[in-house]
Amino acid sequence: QVQLVESGGRLVQAGDSLSLSCAASGGTISIYRMGWFRQAPGKSREFVAATTWNGDMTYYADSVKGRFTISRDNAKNTVYLQMNSLKPEDTAVYYCAAAGGVPYRGYNSPGSYGSWGQGTQVTVSS
Repeated sequence: QVQLVESGGRLVQAGDSLSLSCAASGGTISIYRMGWFRQAPGKSREFVAATTWNGDMTYYADSVKGRFTISRDNAKNTVYLQMNSLKPEDTAVYYCAAAGGVPYRGYNSPGSYGSWGQGTQVTVSS
């Protein structure tokens, strides 16, 4: 399993843009489907976006479709989440995850990802 470290979270205003990064170490992410999830206070962890091992396919939650973009640079062992037109309801801790090591339960299921970062806080003020 790889180690993942997210960065880029901060306090922004509604309508702003923000880019998150997820740097991997201890192995290559090039063979893994990668995902972003988020968890708001008092809520369960929810799927945000995912990308296949080579980035040729991407998937998004309906709530972020058209506003967020997931991308990856396997040479840099890094995954990104570009977030535009942020809304207060986007406020959450954002987690990066790498698939592998667990049974597949769907690209949008947290149970399909075996490695997780510690999360980075994104706060959107109105």
